[in-house]
Amino acid sequence: MPTPITVSIINHKGGVNKTTANLHIGAGLAKLGKRVLVVDLDTQMNLTHSLIGDLPEDEPCVSDVMIKNQIPLHNIIRPTSVPNMDIAPSSESMVDLEINLHAAINREHRLKIALAHPELKKYDFIIIDNGPHIGNAALNSLMASQFYLVPVSAEYLPLVGLTHLTRTIAQIKPFNPTLQNIGYLLTMVDRREGISSEIEAVLRETFKDEVFANIVRINTKFKACPQKRQTIFDIEGPTGKGYTDYLNVSKEFLERVEKAHAKN
Repeated sequence: MPTPITVSIINHKGGVNKTTANLHIGAGLAKLGKRVLVVDLDTQMNLTHSLIGDLPEDEPCVSDVMIKNQIPLHNIIRPTSVPNMDIAPSSESMVDLEINLHAAINREHRLKIALAHPELKKYDFIIIDNGPHIGNAALNSLMASQFYLVPVSAEYLPLVGLTHLTRTIAQIKPFNPTLQNIGYLLTMVDRREGISSEIEAVLRETFKDEVFANIVRINTKFKACPQKRQTIFDIEGPTGKGYTDYLNVSKEFLERVEKAHAKN
């Protein structure tokens, strides 16, 4: 069986809709017939909350897999309400991950080793949600990935933060030379505000074709998704703007991955 394609959703800046992008690209790929595993590496646990709610205190999560190095990742995977999409969830123990990995042997490869288990070959894609801090958890994510995707909200500060992310990736590339940028995804776009158009223009001028052609428009209905433990595909019909945006983004995501593989 082929190895699943692993993608890190990452940005140095918080509040750019990383988790929303992870959730809906995962759900969009699942809707397109792909088998998807999403991995929650964010200490805020928003992806886990959005899909399955809080884990029981005694139930192991992805941090236990990485810290203890004894629990197979497939043992902690949980199904979600999204057909074809499972989650490797996070819990309160995530706050201890950075400290425990600091002195661990092979600390930057713990997630990569866990994802290499034959049981995970049933997935087409593994998509990893990261927090805004680039520490040991995010390093593990990038070392385990073939691709990374950068959500950028249509605001000034997230654009500034891309410089720091570019430096970080440059430092990691020698240790994971296969790591490629699948693209920058513009989120929270409001065509009524001039700043949205200005940020989009700067982003496209700076990064050219690396910027997704499709964008995600601002949409208050995304706020209801975590509480209802649903995706925008459940809340909106096929004519809804969130439904349309993320289905188009997911299709473009697949095209970009296929193009990258064709080059290699």
